[in-house]
Amino acid sequence: MKYKESFARRAFVVFNYCFVLLVCLACLYPILNTLAISFSSKDAVNAGQVGIWPVGFHLEAYKYVIQSNEFLVSFWIAVKRVALGVSINMALTVLAGYPLSKSRQIFPKRDFFMWYFVITMLFSGGLIPTYLVVKATGILNTIWALLLPGAVSAYNVILLQNYFKGLPDEIYDSARMDGAGEWRILGRIFLPLSKPVLATLVVFSSVGHWNSWFDGILYMNRAEKYPLQSYLQTVVVKIDASSISDISQVQNLVAKGNKAAQIFIAMLPILCVYPFLQKYFVSGIVLGSVKG
Repeated sequence: MKYKESFARRAFVVFNYCFVLLVCLACLYPILNTLAISFSSKDAVNAGQVGIWPVGFHLEAYKYVIQSNEFLVSFWIAVKRVALGVSINMALTVLAGYPLSKSRQIFPKRDFFMWYFVITMLFSGGLIPTYLVVKATGILNTIWALLLPGAVSAYNVILLQNYFKGLPDEIYDSARMDGAGEWRILGRIFLPLSKPVLATLVVFSSVGHWNSWFDGILYMNRAEKYPLQSYLQTVVVKIDASSISDISQVQNLVAKGNKAAQIFIAMLPILCVYPFLQKYFVSGIVLGSVKG
């Protein structure tokens, strides 16, 4: 029997499509506008003539970015931060989430450690105590100051342990009966079965490290140690007049096209990587949040 949709249902579907289309356009416009500004002439940008299509097309802004040693150094620091940060985050999240997914019979102290992680989601030590701890550990002004304070995300741990708990107990019991240890069960069984949620956590961690800017300004004493987003914050938001030696540098610093080019290049890695992991995104969150 063929189901015939009512007029109200069809109208609702059309409204949803239109609404989602408008939301997509609202999200795409700033990106397209930034890209167009980066390829437009300075006069057209200053006159406000640029929309989503370049006016007076040229590549001077990108030539300036390529020749900017500060931008390239900060970009490389950001790449190292993401590579090290994601590796540390995922290793610690897996090592914390796996034992927490076991029952109280297998891991008697499970509830204690579970509340230990949950409390950190509700309360924090504060900015000043955190800075003092980082300073006292001797990692201030090093890349480790960007990695270690946020090495373990309680939200990611809970998401992963819920996913592990959703896997059939028979798999674990069968592996134990065959003589497999905890490390082998984790590496050979649980991790291969957890690709969706692991990919989701990789996206969370990568985007978090790549877009983070405040900790770079907080923990780095010298501008040459800034990761990319911290460097862009100083370029876009403020100008250090003490570093300006001539008028041409002033023009480069205040040129919107140069800023737009740097911002777009900073967005490009995430825009390239995210589509390949997006298919795991929804399934990873849903599967990791069903079983408590």
